[in-house]
Amino acid sequence: MSNALGLLEFTSIAKGIQAADAMTKAADVRLQEAKTICPGKYLVIVSGDVAAVRASVEAGEEIGRQTIVDRLLIPNIHEELIAGLSGMTDIQHTGAVGVLEFFNVASAVIAADAAAKAADVKMMEVRLGMAIGGKSFVTMTGELSAVNAAVDSGVMAANESGMLIHKTVIASPTEELFRKLL
Repeated sequence: MSNALGLLEFTSIAKGIQAADAMTKAADVRLQEAKTICPGKYLVIVSGDVAAVRASVEAGEEIGRQTIVDRLLIPNIHEELIAGLSGMTDIQHTGAVGVLEFFNVASAVIAADAAAKAADVKMMEVRLGMAIGGKSFVTMTGELSAVNAAVDSGVMAANESGMLIHKTVIASPTEELFRKLL
């Protein structure tokens, strides 16, 4: 299991691709994401043990230098964060839905990890900057009290960045809405 997550966001697509290659060659990491995001940026996310992720991120920083918009390294990530990023969730309608919306990618990742660690919730999706003007959002589900606690923890964890746009908790979404969110 991967226990750390590293993220680099670039203003240059070409430099981002070059950095992704260097990152995967520098250490034994899993390439979780390597893709363009809006508006014309490139995102690389790796996971693995803390030392490998650190070495991988450092290799990407060496390549990307002045094209890096944001960087992040989270040790001891919650497994739900990876599930939400990969879309590999097997969720049944379990209750409330929480949504956190951010102006940037890193804040959404930080918030999703904190939310998953705070309460028994399932990540429905962690959407990072694609087809939404560079914004990012997190959707999660669980019992109402757990979703409220998770949303509050996500907000507090990402509060320092000042990038939160809005948060909401829907206590009892319709089955139709719930399925559309999956």
